[in-house]
Amino acid sequence: MTINGAPPRADVQARFPDGRAFNGPAGSMVSSFVEAWKPEEQDEIVAVLVDGKLKELCYQMYRDAQITPITTKDSDGARIYRRTLSFLLVVAARELFPQLQIMIEHSMPFGGYYCQSFAADGSMYNLEEAELKALEGRMRDLVEADLPIKQSKVPLEEALVIFRNSGESEKEALFKRRRKDYLTLYELNGIRDYFHGFMVPRTRYLKRFTLHPYADGFIFQFPRRHAHEVLQPFVDEPRLARVFRDYNDWLRVFDVSDVASLNRAIRTNRAQEIVLVAEALHRHQLTQIAMQIAERRDEIKVVLISGPTSAGKTTFSKRLAVQLLALGMKPVAIPMDNYFVDRDLTPRDEKGDFDFEALEAVDVPLFQQHLHQLLAGEAITQPIYDFHTGQRRWGASLRIEQEHVLIIEGIHGLNPRLVEGIATNALYRVFISAFTQLNLDRHSRVPTTDTRLLRRMVRDAAHRGYTASDTIKRWPSVRRGEKNHIFPYQNNANVFFNSALVYELAALKPLAQPLLLQVEPGTPERIEANRLLAFLQWFEPFPAMEAVNIPSDSIVREFIGGSILESFEPWR
Repeated sequence: MTINGAPPRADVQARFPDGRAFNGPAGSMVSSFVEAWKPEEQDEIVAVLVDGKLKELCYQMYRDAQITPITTKDSDGARIYRRTLSFLLVVAARELFPQLQIMIEHSMPFGGYYCQSFAADGSMYNLEEAELKALEGRMRDLVEADLPIKQSKVPLEEALVIFRNSGESEKEALFKRRRKDYLTLYELNGIRDYFHGFMVPRTRYLKRFTLHPYADGFIFQFPRRHAHEVLQPFVDEPRLARVFRDYNDWLRVFDVSDVASLNRAIRTNRAQEIVLVAEALHRHQLTQIAMQIAERRDEIKVVLISGPTSAGKTTFSKRLAVQLLALGMKPVAIPMDNYFVDRDLTPRDEKGDFDFEALEAVDVPLFQQHLHQLLAGEAITQPIYDFHTGQRRWGASLRIEQEHVLIIEGIHGLNPRLVEGIATNALYRVFISAFTQLNLDRHSRVPTTDTRLLRRMVRDAAHRGYTASDTIKRWPSVRRGEKNHIFPYQNNANVFFNSALVYELAALKPLAQPLLLQVEPGTPERIEANRLLAFLQWFEPFPAMEAVNIPSDSIVREFIGGSILESFEPWR
């Protein structure tokens, strides 16, 4: 065989970021080069970039290439570690409890997944503590044995038979409409399964995890990305757990518990029904929150709304104002974004970029002063922040009366520094985020952060002139800001609002795909774009008619456009 008229290479060279290079036989797995290069102090390497493209450690090299190690502290590396751990759990469970099915439900804040087990008839089976210990023990045996995790391309019909025989009907339904005639499966100790994304090549990489009982299932805990050496202390958050549990129960009752069932609903003309019921669920939550505030109207003077980026805070605050108006209250909005400091005073992160998520990006003394003045019945001159110039200007005067309630929306809304000196009973705090999302199947999760990233990407392109590459490039900094400045205060909330909508990725897909395809090949942002495109392929897009019939006050309208609330400001 010749390549471009030249004889095949007998050896290839792998070049690493520190300038060192290693030669080896053509066809060698990239892991052999990594092992030769790896310094002692290097974190665990679980994948690599080969000339800028993400590859597994079992990737065979047939040409010279620049190799960039990916560790468990990288976002892609952390996903690979968690995904392979999930496969380890599934394999151990099938070996010990072949009559059960493990469901990986949702993530936990301290690092881990909440899981449940079900019998063949669909009834829940709560593993006892001794059974969980046996399951964890079997997982550790598989790790100690250092078994290979093999990847293979399987004819699609053969893969569908595997899923049918293992009782994984949702996988069979999801993949039977696949256009390619094969599916990539992974095999461990004779058990084959599908997982969306890459894995580590051997079980010895999977050293840190534990299982312990929780509610009607168990917690499958693993290290968080930025502290991979240890497992975080278990912190029970029952209110957040209830949000997840209620939503999962609703999905099962409504028969949209995974992507395959959502696709089936779209194909059978149930899309409008899905939209109406999902929006009704939001409306019900909003009504309950508004009624709680109205029942304490004599004491609650400030409603604080916080949440991470693209949670839907703006639409939520306006819809809440509508509900309060309907209950005879008089809401007045104080946009926290208008209290940003001038651009040249904005703090910078460790990379020297503006850190807009830091509390110091807000003029806290001015905000506190205005809040106290308003609650004392005094007038203020409202600041207006110009995002184009990065400068503050001054707007109209504002004074509120005794019957008014302030609605303050912003990422720092639950930080106690903002409301120092104000009585606790005068405050009502709401934390909003897209807490839940449909999983691809019982073992492959779609992270809620991916939903928010796609929301933001579509909105940035439509309203802020940013490309998908711009949004992706900024995303790691945004996520760091959320972890440092927003999530630590979420438990100050009186109530959690789940802004996720079961149908939204089907609605976002037609808008997000073209943006992702425009990301420049060969860039780090293209790696992330390819990952997002890969999981979006499994979602049926909404037909145009159903997309039009998404309610004009829906939270998803904040991102796809067409919101009737965009100019709705009854308190001005």
